Amino acid sequence: MSFTLKNHVALVTGSTKGLGKQIAFALGKAGAKVCLNYANDWKTAEATFTEFQDAGCAGIMVRADVTDAGQIQSMISEIASKLGNVDILVVNATPDQPQKPIEEYDWDFYQLMLDFFVKSPFLLTRAVLKEMKQSRWGRIINIGSEVYQTAVPNFSAYVAAKGGQIGWTRSMSKELAPFGITVNIVNPGWIPVERHQNDPQAMKDAYFADIPAGRWGVPKDVADAVLYFASEESAFVSGQTLCVNGALSPW
Repeated sequence: MSFTLKNHVALVTGSTKGLGKQIAFALGKAGAKVCLNYANDWKTAEATFTEFQDAGCAGIMVRADVTDAGQIQSMISEIASKLGNVDILVVNATPDQPQKPIEEYDWDFYQLMLDFFVKSPFLLTRAVLKEMKQSRWGRIINIGSEVYQTAVPNFSAYVAAKGGQIGWTRSMSKELAPFGITVNIVNPGWIPVERHQNDPQAMKDAYFADIPAGRWGVPKDVADAVLYFASEESAFVSGQTLCVNGALSPW
């Protein structure tokens, strides 16, 4: 089945590299007008946006910190004026996530995780919700992580924040269902992208040995799951947590 998103406008946060880039391209190729978002690394962002346009996709690119309410509102206003109202929101932006025992974390780091995975979905949804409710159609898709299901140790700040993101998704799905708005979360496994290039090989080998599917996940695997949740075909699917990790956490 080929999903079409023609006449829809998507915002994918943190979408100029990694998983977000592949998600933005998948939505664009399906016909959506897409806003690519970044906060840092202008050079990489520019290269990605050129590639996006060369692929025949339509959209814009906006720099914004998606934990800042003012910058979010400015971005949403710019999207509305240039592309139309956002009706597909993909919350993907993420900071670095070092693994440490709890004694080595401080509250500022915990707060950073909460800002990206609880505060950001809240602020972004608030910014686009009025128009979604008016049109009685919307797709809100969080990008979570398998770490909540697999209970990764020495990762407490990230795991806790991702758990909060799952809980927020479930609650919002019931709140917004009467308005034709679905809210779902895609939980990828460890899918190596640019930021994993310096991860220890021994750690990668140990993780790979546990993947029942016998292969590494790739960004397209995540993008395809997002594309389904963004489509008309998923209209009766909401509040769901979909793990994309080769059966590593089949529940």
